[in-house]
Amino acid sequence: YRIPSGKLRRYFSVKNISDAGKILLGIIVSFIILLKEKPQLLFSKGGYVSVPPVLAAFVLKIPSITHESDIDPGLATRINARFTKKILISTEETAKYFGESLSEKLIVTGNPVRSSVLHGNRERGKKNLPCPYDRKILLIMGGSQGAHYINTMIESIAEDLSKKYCIIHQTGIKDFKPEILRNYHTMKYINEELPDILAASDLVICRAGANTLWELSACKKASVLIPLPLSGSRGDQIKNAEIFKKAHAAVVLDQDNLTSKKLLEIITTLLDNEEKLMMMRENAGKLFKKGSAKLIAEIILRSIYASGE
Repeated sequence: YRIPSGKLRRYFSVKNISDAGKILLGIIVSFIILLKEKPQLLFSKGGYVSVPPVLAAFVLKIPSITHESDIDPGLATRINARFTKKILISTEETAKYFGESLSEKLIVTGNPVRSSVLHGNRERGKKNLPCPYDRKILLIMGGSQGAHYINTMIESIAEDLSKKYCIIHQTGIKDFKPEILRNYHTMKYINEELPDILAASDLVICRAGANTLWELSACKKASVLIPLPLSGSRGDQIKNAEIFKKAHAAVVLDQDNLTSKKLLEIITTLLDNEEKLMMMRENAGKLFKKGSAKLIAEIILRSIYASGE
């Protein structure tokens, strides 16, 4: 169901006034939907669109559970947490962002990862990619829409990189350009091929969104992370990346102070040091909590059975 919802902001904006009305309307619409469907439980994954249904469920005495993927919970999750029976979090680190009064609701479940990503095949990936078999593979991803900053930075050093390595670059639709360099391959979007390409990659350059990071962890991938800066986000990616940096699973770079020369140097240093890459892969794998999806499903089912007693 589509419901109206306003954006939640932590700063002053005239739009907060009109969005407050949208949130109220969203609660009313959610109220009607829940009355019609009569669910035994509501599950929330955060985001401002989740707040109206959670509030409506609370009024109707329908139990709800929320899950937070990021290390630092967003405002929506912080609001939802007060009206839910359980708060599922990805790491122990996230617990410190909730007050003592909510501590009994917290359960560390990890972050669920698509099962398809876990079944990538390195040999199949190398065979299907247009790369010399003996070259190390550098994968660049900026999310499904690409990342203009990363795209621009990579384009400026692509010629140098292509002399030694094979580059697979997901650019997104807006920045896509047909490849003109040998060993530098651009793709608008990587979908079904991702598990095998990820398995074949020796190093990944990307942002630091929660889902991407846990997929890298599940696949034991060394990475260079360039999180969105505070000027373009609430800082959640910076805190996500910090966990991987502390675990020596990734190199984290500050976008505001990064140059193409520095990025080229870091990529080359890592790809030419197999021992370093191996250490980063092992450390990334240690961060992954196996069975997250199953655990979350079990918690949901137990809550449904409990609510029916």
